[in-house]
Amino acid sequence: MRLMKPILPALTLGVTPAGAAVPGYTYGQPSVARAPYSLDDLAALQKVLLFGDDDIRALRQSAPILADQTDAILDVWYGFVASTPELLVFFGNARTGEPDAGYLAAVRQRFARWILDTAGAQYDQAWLDYQYEIGLRHSRIKKNRTDGVDSTAQVNFRYIPALTIPITTTLKPFLASKGASVADVENMHAAWVKSVLLQAILWSEPYVRDGAF
Repeated sequence: MRLMKPILPALTLGVTPAGAAVPGYTYGQPSVARAPYSLDDLAALQKVLLFGDDDIRALRQSAPILADQTDAILDVWYGFVASTPELLVFFGNARTGEPDAGYLAAVRQRFARWILDTAGAQYDQAWLDYQYEIGLRHSRIKKNRTDGVDSTAQVNFRYIPALTIPITTTLKPFLASKGASVADVENMHAAWVKSVLLQAILWSEPYVRDGAF
C-alpha cells in the first residue's frame, strides 16, 4: 500500500467541519488551542499505522453511506455504553452516580458530527488541533467544562484506545447496508479501524507525561 504524503491534498465530499450548529462543537474556531504535535508528527504516525491514500479514499467512500445513518449508529453505540457500567460511569453525576441524561444528549450531537468528520477528515492543522481539543475534553484538564456538568473528573485513558474495537466492529454492518461490494466494505472498515486508532493515539497526549508522547 502506498503511504500518504506528509500533507495530503484536500479531498472534499461536502463533509467538512461546519462549526457552531452543534453546541460545544468548535472545530476550526479560534478558541481551539494549537496541538502540541505537528503535521510532521501526524505524517510519521500515519506511516507507522500503514495509513495511506487508499485509506483516505475508503473513508471518503464511507461518507455518503453513513451520512443518513448516524442516528442508528449512535443508537448502537449508546446501547453499548448503557450496558457497560465501566463506560456509563463517565456520564454519571459526580454526587449521585446516576447517568446525566442531558450530558449524554449533548455528547451525542457531537458524536454524530465526529462520524462525518472522520469520514471527511482533511488531516490539516485545524483537524489536528481539534484532536488535541477532544483529548483535553476526555482528560481532567477539560472534561465537563464544555457542557457545564458535574460528572466524573476524567475518562480513564485505558478505555479510549479500547473503544476502537466496539466502535469499528459495530460500524461494519452500516458500511455494508447500501450495496457496496464485499471488497469495498472490507477496505472501508479497515480504514475506519486505522482512523479511530489514530485519533485515540492523538487524544492520549494530555494523559502522557511531558516529553513522553
